[in-house]
Amino acid sequence: MNNKPLRIVMISEHASPLAAVGGVDAGGQNIYVAQVSRSLARHGHQVDVLTRRDNPHVAASVNMSPGVRVTHIDAGPASFVPKEALLPHMADFARSALGFVRRGTFDVIHAHFFMSGMVAQQLARTLGIPFVITFHALGRVRKLYQQQADAFPAERADIESELVRDAARVIAECPQDAQDLELLYQADATRLPIIPCGVDPVEFAPMDRVQARAGLGLREGEFVILQLGRMVPRKGVDNVIRALACLPESVAARLLVVGGDDEVPDEVRTPEIARLRRIAQECGVADRVVFTGHRRRDELRRYYCAADAFVTTPWYEPFGITPLEAMACGTPVIGSAVGGIKHSVLDGVTGFLVPPRDPKALADRLLELHRKPALAAAMGQAGVTRTRRLFTWDRVASDLAGVYAAVARDAQQVLPVGLLPLWRGPQPVAAATLALR
Repeated sequence: MNNKPLRIVMISEHASPLAAVGGVDAGGQNIYVAQVSRSLARHGHQVDVLTRRDNPHVAASVNMSPGVRVTHIDAGPASFVPKEALLPHMADFARSALGFVRRGTFDVIHAHFFMSGMVAQQLARTLGIPFVITFHALGRVRKLYQQQADAFPAERADIESELVRDAARVIAECPQDAQDLELLYQADATRLPIIPCGVDPVEFAPMDRVQARAGLGLREGEFVILQLGRMVPRKGVDNVIRALACLPESVAARLLVVGGDDEVPDEVRTPEIARLRRIAQECGVADRVVFTGHRRRDELRRYYCAADAFVTTPWYEPFGITPLEAMACGTPVIGSAVGGIKHSVLDGVTGFLVPPRDPKALADRLLELHRKPALAAAMGQAGVTRTRRLFTWDRVASDLAGVYAAVARDAQQVLPVGLLPLWRGPQPVAAATLALR
């Protein structure tokens, strides 16, 4: 960890570190910002997180933990707005953020997602504070997989290209992310460090499976498959349900689907659950698929440890934190060979990689784990070792602090704070410009 204490601004416009994870727009980015901020603060750095106010009753400023303050920025209505509809409110966000940042002394800005990057870009140009960015998802990659279902504004990709040019560093979360940034956005490899997501080895650690199952009311003789995450189509939960239907009748398997907007599954508030229940009915496995609804973070370890296998087969995944959480709990992971999952899961060592949208391939691997409990146990232990060695939040924060320190030093050598833009890239396209004056 960098020795000199740093003052860091985190901008995460739609993903508050205070939000309950599991809803439509609350997932990995929320966890990332919260955990990284806490880890940085534990090592002496001061972190201010700026996020959009989406509730009129929340305090303007909340001390999330020692050294971490969350400030709610007024930008658009003080209510939930889908992230796909937030772009028109970013100018207001930037103006309010400018007032906040001007009142303090900061070394670096870390933007999360492209709209936060727009705000950071304008703060950098106005105040001379360097910014780095983690995109968490890329518009051109998303468009490739989502196609017409992608509801983000068309100008997103151009904005991202400009941010890639202007940022002091672009943080790639895995080798695939770095490759996409280089090929699709012409990112400079010398300013493209790879720093993954992480897991808390205290929050997620092995526990006795019999005890875990007893706490959830599960029978010991069942082969329990776990799917945990946001209930959106791209996560590929339908693929897991179809794989369950491919297993032999002799396998007493049960699928737990954890996630949604409510503790009691609500098909109106979470339409994806209704769609998945129809698929389970059509496949003849409805009696073996349990939708648990939303579960608190402090309940998730028990679910991971109760499972014989954790499955995540999205069509695409920028990184994916849930495979790390499962591995940290000693559960073998079967994941689709896409994005960050290809980096976190070692095929044949900590689990298996399978093609997305291939339920037969997934069923074959599930059957292998069912028939070879010794292999499953070895994979689980290998997952624990791998996460503790490579994927802790403390390691992630340490690597980020090193990037921040280097960027801050470079900025001081280029121009004094408060002068013209530090960045050598072209001026922004009209769609990306946020008027601050």
